[in-house]
Amino acid sequence: MKQRVAGGRRLQLMLFLVVFCWSMAAQAGELPGGKSAPLPAQIQGKEESTALDLEAAQHLALEANPSMAAAGARLEQARARVRQAMAAWYPSLDLSASGRMVRLSDNDYEAARDMAMLYGGTADRTVDDYSLGVQATWVLFDGFYRKFNQQQAKFGEKSLEAARRDARRLLLAAVAEAFYNAQLQQTAVEIAAADARFYAQQLQDAQNRFEVGTGSRGDVLNMKVQLNSARTALLLGKRQYEAALYGLAALLGLPEGALPPNMKLAPLDREVICPDPAAVDRQAEVSRLLAEALETRPDIQTLAMQIRQAEAAAGMAKASDYPRLQLSGGVNGAREGDMGLGVDDFGSSIMLSLGWNLYSGGGDRARQVEARLRLRELRYQYADLRNRVASEIRQDMALLQAAEEQVELQRQTVELVRENRELAEAEYQAGTASIVRLNEAQRNLTTTHVRLAQALVNYHLARQRLLAATGQNLAAFARSATTTDDAGSR
Repeated sequence: MKQRVAGGRRLQLMLFLVVFCWSMAAQAGELPGGKSAPLPAQIQGKEESTALDLEAAQHLALEANPSMAAAGARLEQARARVRQAMAAWYPSLDLSASGRMVRLSDNDYEAARDMAMLYGGTADRTVDDYSLGVQATWVLFDGFYRKFNQQQAKFGEKSLEAARRDARRLLLAAVAEAFYNAQLQQTAVEIAAADARFYAQQLQDAQNRFEVGTGSRGDVLNMKVQLNSARTALLLGKRQYEAALYGLAALLGLPEGALPPNMKLAPLDREVICPDPAAVDRQAEVSRLLAEALETRPDIQTLAMQIRQAEAAAGMAKASDYPRLQLSGGVNGAREGDMGLGVDDFGSSIMLSLGWNLYSGGGDRARQVEARLRLRELRYQYADLRNRVASEIRQDMALLQAAEEQVELQRQTVELVRENRELAEAEYQAGTASIVRLNEAQRNLTTTHVRLAQALVNYHLARQRLLAATGQNLAAFARSATTTDDAGSR
């Protein structure tokens, strides 16, 4: 009965511990029932409306996007591997202790007793053995394996540092793409809203003219149709803008995958100053950007460090061609009957050993061949990457120039179409132009505004792509990257 009560109490205690741990984990956000992750520092505690520009969005993404935290964890792993490689240069020290009780079999005990009687001693059926020892081992030479292993670990760390910078570069470029696409949808909503306001005003005027007998019922119906079409475009634009914001929020690492209600996007920058094509030496600019990108772009640096890693791996593969020299020594003590080991129970030893593998079935040679071929592969990849980077920069420069020309052309077109719409509106109000001409002029104005917004976004995107292709988009965030690295190392 007492055992049942004790067992029940243990079961209750275990259930209490399970529930307690579950509740603590849920409060920490580790389980489905827990709290959601906190908002990033930039938007915590802000109740007023906030305009989010591109630079703030990129800062937010670098701070809150989980992929950046994962890249930081990979870098810390590489630093730990460097420390592991350095540990091989030091001697190892091992402590061993054992206690053993041996009970002799009947035959062994009889034999031991006969021997004891023969020599005047005693025999015990049960024997206790105790031992204690300290062993030191130091590898003096291993064919330069440790040297190349440490080099490989260090170049691996530098490779992951460059890979982390490249992840930041790509994230900044992705945020710019999502941000400007969202701004384009936001501008399209504004244009659709202006179009709807125009037709609402025209409908009111047409209704007034119809009521006083100077307008036709057809004009009223036509304006209602145009107003409904503008409102439909406005509703569709709002849904597309909302979807674009969800994509942007995911890149920013915001909880729930949505921007806070108080956060809006800054208006599209229309003050774009396009340089005179005749005053810019495009070829010299391309050559300068190519040289800068090939020197500083993180993915090129990553592959360069991987090549150095492969060179170190080739050196490690050759270590089997050399002998291995090792120094070892130890102090060991043993005693029977009790654990009270004294000085007289200890002895010491020291040994210098040499080992040299003369043949291993060709495995060592095969590993060396594999290492050389891996090095050759990475060098080919490095040459290919440099070619692709050069091609990418040239393409982005051409697209940027085309975008600049398109912005200037669309600006001129907007001015012409706006003037045409104003003339058509004045003529319609005066009764000298049909409603068809007014509708056509308004549609042209709306379409031209959308095209100008698209041209502006294309210009900003082309500029951001060129900055990403050269690695210059990291320059504004270099200080925050250093701060993050220092915090991670602590």
